[in-house]
Amino acid sequence: MKKRVLTTRENLPGRGLDRLSGAADVVAWPGTAKPGPADLAALASGVSGVLALGNDPVDGALMDAAGPSLRVISLASMGFDNVDRAAAAERGIVVTHTPRVLAETTADLTFTLILAARRRIGDAEANLAAGSWELFRMHDYLGLDIHGATLGLIGYGQIGHAVARRAHGFGMRVLHHDPYAPDDDLSVSVGLATLLAESDIVSLHVPLTEETRHLISARELAAMKPTATLVSTSRGGVVDEEALLHAVREGRLHSAGLDVFEREPMGTELSPLVAEPHVVTLPHIGSATEATRAAMVDLAVDNILDVLAERPARTPLPGSPAVPGTPAGTAGARA
Repeated sequence: MKKRVLTTRENLPGRGLDRLSGAADVVAWPGTAKPGPADLAALASGVSGVLALGNDPVDGALMDAAGPSLRVISLASMGFDNVDRAAAAERGIVVTHTPRVLAETTADLTFTLILAARRRIGDAEANLAAGSWELFRMHDYLGLDIHGATLGLIGYGQIGHAVARRAHGFGMRVLHHDPYAPDDDLSVSVGLATLLAESDIVSLHVPLTEETRHLISARELAAMKPTATLVSTSRGGVVDEEALLHAVREGRLHSAGLDVFEREPMGTELSPLVAEPHVVTLPHIGSATEATRAAMVDLAVDNILDVLAERPARTPLPGSPAVPGTPAGTAGARA
C-alpha cells in the first residue's frame, strides 16, 4: 500500500510531482491563496511526508494532525524559518531543504538588485515609460558606480561565495562576516562593525533565526556609509523594515534592493518600501528560473522518497537527523 504525502501546492515546476505521484498517494492543497496552518492540518491525517514551500507554515499542530506516520518534512526552499524545528525534533521527524541547487541563480538576482539600486534603473525606466524623457540632461538619474566598490557579504555560504565570484568580475573589493568562514581567495573575513563601515554595498545571505532577526536595525544602518546600498535576498525578517524606510527617506542610506519582506505575500497591502524611489523591490524571485525551481522540487521529492524508502535524507537541515527518530546531526548548508 502506497504511503500518503501532502504537498502544499497542486502545481510545481518540473516533473518532480509526477515522480512523487508514482511512488506515493499525493494529497494537495487545492486553494489559490496561501494555505494557513489549519488548512494544511485538515489534509494531513495519516501522511508520511509533507512537501512545502519556504513560506508555508509547518507547525506542531500540523505534525500532530498527521500523527505518528509522519517521517519527513521536505522544503522546496533554502530557507527554513517556516518550520517549527523544535517540534519536529521532539517527534523524530526529518526536516530537509534544498541547498546547492539555487545558489548561482540567487547570486544572479543579487547582482541584479545591486545594479538596479545603485544605478537608479527603476526611476529611469518608470520615467521613460511615462513619457517624461524630453531632454538629455547630465544630472538626470545619477547613480553610483559598482565597479571598484567594496562589497560586504553578511553570511558567506554557498550564495555568498557565488556573489563574491561575480563581484571580482566588476573589480570589487570583497569583505565578509561569517563566524564559520575564514579568508579565502575571493574575500577577507572581518568583524561586522568593519564591514558596515567600509562597504559600499552590504548584501545579506543568512537564514532567518532568532539570532539573525532584525540583524540589520537602526544601529547597523547608522553605521553604514550614507552612500551605501543594502541588498537582501535572504529572508525579510533579517532587516528591520521600518528602520530601513526611515534611513532611506532621511538620506542616511543611498538605496536598497529587496527581494524579501517580513510579510509575504503582500497582496494589495503593500509595504511602504515598495513606493520608495531609492528602493528596488521584487516579490521573492531569487531562485525563479525554470531550471532552478524544477531542481528545487526534484531535490525536495528525492528527500521524501529516500526517507520513505528508509534511506538517509540527502539534504537534512543543520541539526536535523537524516533518518527519522535518530539523533540530530549537523548536515545541511548555510545560505
